Amino acid sequence: MKSPDIAGISCAPERLTVQWSDGVRSEFASLWLRDNLPEDRDPHSGQRLVDIVDLPERSLLRSAALEDGGVRIEWQGEPRPTNFSVQWLAAHAFGRESMRPELHVSTWLEGAGMDARRDFAWASVAALRTEPELRLQWLTALLRQGMAFMNEVPAEQSAILDVLPLVGRVLETNYGLTFDVRSVAQPENLAYSDLGLGLHTDNPYRDPVPGFQALHALLPSREGGASLFADGFALAEHLRASAPEHFRTLTATPVPFLYRSSDAELYAERPLIQLSVSGQIAAVHYNNRSIAPLKLSAADMGSFYAAYRHFAALMREPRFQLATRLGEGTLVVFDNQRILHGRTAFSSARHPRHLRGCYLSRDSVYSEAALLRRKLAGRKDPP
Repeated sequence: MKSPDIAGISCAPERLTVQWSDGVRSEFASLWLRDNLPEDRDPHSGQRLVDIVDLPERSLLRSAALEDGGVRIEWQGEPRPTNFSVQWLAAHAFGRESMRPELHVSTWLEGAGMDARRDFAWASVAALRTEPELRLQWLTALLRQGMAFMNEVPAEQSAILDVLPLVGRVLETNYGLTFDVRSVAQPENLAYSDLGLGLHTDNPYRDPVPGFQALHALLPSREGGASLFADGFALAEHLRASAPEHFRTLTATPVPFLYRSSDAELYAERPLIQLSVSGQIAAVHYNNRSIAPLKLSAADMGSFYAAYRHFAALMREPRFQLATRLGEGTLVVFDNQRILHGRTAFSSARHPRHLRGCYLSRDSVYSEAALLRRKLAGRKDPP
């Protein structure tokens, strides 16, 4: 995304004001500018070389002027001027949209009216390996919509680990680096049965919760076993608009999640809807199969269960569900803290179904997109 040009600037001792060519106005506090001097960072690592206590308690601007594609600032009481690039100021201006498109979330609510092939990003593994511009588009779509697909992935058990370095870093859990979603006798997890699974996110009992999940169709069922998806962020916003009290309850109530098996016992508490410090929806953690007995007063139980039931009922509505069948060699990657997934029932005796899955760290997927964007822009370091 190209940064806007500067149309004009004005300067007061404690504030620099920038008027952008797109009509937006930004204000930069002088102390904040002084704390972010480019020359006070190590040129190799980019890390800051001075501590906050080393700076003057008051840093005042003497003058500011447009110069060499940026803003040149002179300070009161300091001999050296500072140059800030247009790109850097635009990237860090308070109130402007991020210059990283992958951070602009695009939610989708009524999944039943959508088509997985038409409305989401698809790319072959070969193209993702050889076309960096296409891979960046694919990663950006994954991060914005929460889900993207690969095709022509070899129907081999090792293939998922071969291709996922194109996306991010695989996480090892008590399941190992990968896990197999297929029916087994006496399953320790209902995912390893023929049963249909309601919409959910994986592993809310784990800390941290896996950021992304990948599922590779090795043997798709020919009858039943369709994959279901819904945008948890869109559902949570729908709940906020239609039942704000229920929304507040689910954001404020810690819910215990528990997983026990022969080789692991995992426990964590977190709200079903997690907010950022600015009040934006940051994560959805929903897995009714893993919710342990709640630790709430009897007086609070009624309001929680009413909100819990309302949110769960929204997930049951067919209009909010995107149903698709993963063909052999298809691999889907989705945000496990946003996209709810499930499946319809099937009969493994008649039509076996086998998906191989794994989890990816959240930060590594965002890092992969950011590094690729910098590389394609010819930048060694971020602005």
